[in-house]
Amino acid sequence: KYNGHIDNKPLTIPKDIDLQLETKSISEVDTLALHYFPEFQWLVDFTVAATIVYLITEIYYSLAEPSSEMNISVVWCLLVLAFVIKVLFSLTAHYFKVEEGGERSLCITFAFFFFVKAMAILIVTENYLEFGLETGFANFSESAVQFLENQGLESQGPISKLTFKLILALLCSLIGAFLTFPGLRLAQMHLDALTLTTAKVTQTLLHINFLAPLIMVLLWVKPITKDYLMNPTLGKESVPLMTESTYDTLRLWVILLLCALRLAMMRHHLQAYLHLAQKGVSQMKKEAGRISTVDLQKMVARVFYYLCVIALQYMAPLVMLLHTTLLLKTLGGHTWGVYPEEELSCALNSDPALAAPPQPSPAPAQAPVSVAQLSMALGGLRNVFTPLLFRGLLSFLTWWIAACLFSTSLFGLFYHQYLMAGALRSGGRRKEHRFKQTDRRAGGLGLYWTTNAWGKLWRTARASVWRETGRARTRQVAATPGR
Repeated sequence: KYNGHIDNKPLTIPKDIDLQLETKSISEVDTLALHYFPEFQWLVDFTVAATIVYLITEIYYSLAEPSSEMNISVVWCLLVLAFVIKVLFSLTAHYFKVEEGGERSLCITFAFFFFVKAMAILIVTENYLEFGLETGFANFSESAVQFLENQGLESQGPISKLTFKLILALLCSLIGAFLTFPGLRLAQMHLDALTLTTAKVTQTLLHINFLAPLIMVLLWVKPITKDYLMNPTLGKESVPLMTESTYDTLRLWVILLLCALRLAMMRHHLQAYLHLAQKGVSQMKKEAGRISTVDLQKMVARVFYYLCVIALQYMAPLVMLLHTTLLLKTLGGHTWGVYPEEELSCALNSDPALAAPPQPSPAPAQAPVSVAQLSMALGGLRNVFTPLLFRGLLSFLTWWIAACLFSTSLFGLFYHQYLMAGALRSGGRRKEHRFKQTDRRAGGLGLYWTTNAWGKLWRTARASVWRETGRARTRQVAATPGR
């Protein structure tokens, strides 16, 4: 009380107080009330179930070798991808609800950047980036024209090449916008994990994990990897080491191993994120003034409250990349094993995914005519959507997801390592209440992100110039006689 009145001001403490945070193990009960915990649990459970179904289906197909059955694992993989896109869309939608922050502008900027990048990539010839899009689209157009002619329709083709590439570029732009903040967050966790880890083996694995998308990207660059691995120059002769199909199988296994490594490194990255509370307290001790106990508690507890959001940003791109690769193997007609040339040709001829689908048998006399027409239409559609089309399309999408992850992670590494560090050293940090307001309006996503680092550096440099100009004028006035 003060003069008979109750003072409702919060209790404040000095910022340089000797405060030590205690660690506590997180249990499943602690995470039940966190943001996006149901989405994270659904994503993990459904991904595990879909992966198990895929493994069982692959074992069944390798033993039974069915010729006319539909591969049910394709449906499960498509459902996983749909759920991942839905989760990433809901996370990205929160950034557009922030009115004063720069998260919305950053998403739009990266979306336009990835659109231009996709248009540039799509005009690169197959001699450099070997996706098989040109071959797949040509096969799709020819098969579609033939299918329409069999149905009594005349057409120049279902879609032009320019329209096809434009739609693909728009899809790539959307994927890039979804993967912007997961990549930026990964860069921050990577730097913090390297700081916390002292073991050389763990640091090496963290570096490989960060460079994993770059390794995936290089697997489709023909002059760098494929030409050197398939036909290396040994002396004066080039000796072929592997066949085309062997290299495709090797590429699939490399992607799966890198995905497994990223999953194994998840614990280190999440622990590095939780260490942000200790970093915030350490940074607070270097500042002057006082802070309320309520704000201090929020600063520490906020990191834990958004743990599931960070886990989703780490897991969702990984699941998307993994199941796109599984679809590439199944729909593209690849194999998991390495076979000799003779056995491979026999396997390809017997593979129902690569072989031409059998023509539907004529319907019995008592069967309705519509059944025969439906069978012919389905058989024609199998001829239109061939493994060549899926191989080119899914190869490009797998490569694009890895390219987006590496681009955003590299930008985040540059930001946190140079721009953010320079802004902190120059004293141009944004005020703390701006972070809290942005965090609250973003639906509790914990957005400790500053998008105007260049503006900070410019304002700091401009203030320094003004100070030097003022000092020069003061010296000039002092040196003038009669003043």
